[in-house]
Amino acid sequence: MSTTSPITKAGSTTGNWLDERLGASKVVNGFSRKIFPDHWSFMLGEVALYSFVILLLSGTFLTFFFVPSASEVVYDGPYTTLAGQHVSEAFDSTMHISFEVRGGLLMRQIHHWAALIFVVSIIVHMFRIFFTGAFRKPREMNWVIGMILAILAIAEGFLGYSMPDDLLSGNGLRIAQGIILGIPVVGSYISYFLFGGGFPGDAFIARFYVLHVLLIPAIMLALITFHLILVVVHKHTQYPGPGRTNSNVVGFPLFPIYTAKAGGFFFIVFGVTSLMAALFTINAIWIYGPYDPSPIGAGAQPDFYMGFLDGAVRITPGFLEFEAFGFTISPNIFLPTLVLPGLMVTPALLYPWIEAWVTGDKREHHLLDRPRNVPTRTGLGVMAITLYVLLWISGGNDVIATHLHLSINDITYFLRGAVFILPPLAYVITKRICLGLQRNDREKVLHGRETGRVFRTEEGEVFELHAPLSASDRWLLVGFESPVAGSALPASDAAGVRRPGGKLEGLRQKISKFYFEDRVAPVTPAELEAAHHHGEHEEISASGGAKPIESGH
Repeated sequence: MSTTSPITKAGSTTGNWLDERLGASKVVNGFSRKIFPDHWSFMLGEVALYSFVILLLSGTFLTFFFVPSASEVVYDGPYTTLAGQHVSEAFDSTMHISFEVRGGLLMRQIHHWAALIFVVSIIVHMFRIFFTGAFRKPREMNWVIGMILAILAIAEGFLGYSMPDDLLSGNGLRIAQGIILGIPVVGSYISYFLFGGGFPGDAFIARFYVLHVLLIPAIMLALITFHLILVVVHKHTQYPGPGRTNSNVVGFPLFPIYTAKAGGFFFIVFGVTSLMAALFTINAIWIYGPYDPSPIGAGAQPDFYMGFLDGAVRITPGFLEFEAFGFTISPNIFLPTLVLPGLMVTPALLYPWIEAWVTGDKREHHLLDRPRNVPTRTGLGVMAITLYVLLWISGGNDVIATHLHLSINDITYFLRGAVFILPPLAYVITKRICLGLQRNDREKVLHGRETGRVFRTEEGEVFELHAPLSASDRWLLVGFESPVAGSALPASDAAGVRRPGGKLEGLRQKISKFYFEDRVAPVTPAELEAAHHHGEHEEISASGGAKPIESGH
């Protein structure tokens, strides 16, 4: 008598059916054997992915109850403070979700917290990729996809934040409309088209709803799918270590080990997000009330991902505005909100090709860099983070002034200077720190690590004994490349023929010098051998009658 259970029979029958028609076994077998390296920093991308899944699930729940309409109704819900108020259907339905739908407020807060976690995890994940050089060939397109996803996540967050039509989100939307109006020539036309007439109009909530629920999520889902496919095609990057090369991947197979770990981590992310939603109130629209263009709340702040734009506007001098040909031109709005983000995003999008052009490196890279070993790139990344943080702080200059009892004018003047002084200073300091860490690594390789044990020879000489590094530790400190600044090729070759791109070659050489002039060369085998013999000589000299002295360290 067969002992096979009905579930096993059903599973095997279904598997055979799929395999015969789709060739599923080859796909599943190949994919399940895919090796993924194990490192905590790789979880940043997983947090972004899982947060996106949470957003889809919680957003689907909210769509059942949210009414995307700006039509006016009278509020008669359980929150008596607003009883009799004229509100939009969008605001009324959001209040209904918060106070009358079972689990509605929890779902709203899960959705909002997941959105914040999604944006921050993408940003941190992108900086991890930047600092470790994971964007290099053949992953340039994945870098671009990540940048586009980050931009779409910010836009998606702003749209979702604006749809409840409360006072706080309405003020933010009014600021956004002012930014659109600041676009020379076409700004008023774009605003009229977006809002269906004068601000705020009756059409914007329905339009934002379509963008927020349908269009942008569909684009993001397609980009995430393409991103994951490229991760599989290119194989996963890994940190350097013994046995790890550009030709292999050291880690765990997708099934069953990595699948179990990833599944467990998803529920951890979901659990933490739900716990935050249950304990920490966010976006309490009943406190703000419905949007009305006449009042504005003091200390109103956007979510962190939009704060840098608000801050850039706040510290831009107003005297830049002028009139020409009967029109008011507002560079004090246009420059910080459209030109500055463009100057920040465009070099970031093109950076993989910029670095490849500077280095002349056309090889594939599957091993990651330690940030200290690429000091210029690391310094540029910290400089960008410093600029962002300063602009974000500028977006809260009024809150800082009121809470710390400082002059808002003094804070604004300080930040105007700081955005030009502190980012370059952060670059210089970071680069110096990286070079110092490299020198320390070099010293450790040549002379070993400090043991804290002090010895005294018969002649009275006192020194600390250094222990040699293990082969794996030494490999990590010497197994990297440190390019030398390139030399510009002559404008003409030996035959006197002008080289193509000769004008750009001089520029490339200057940028290469900027990147690689300050460098600490990795320890060579000859240097390591010489240091090894020198260390043996010291050990023999110290062993003859040496008396150990207890270290106080």
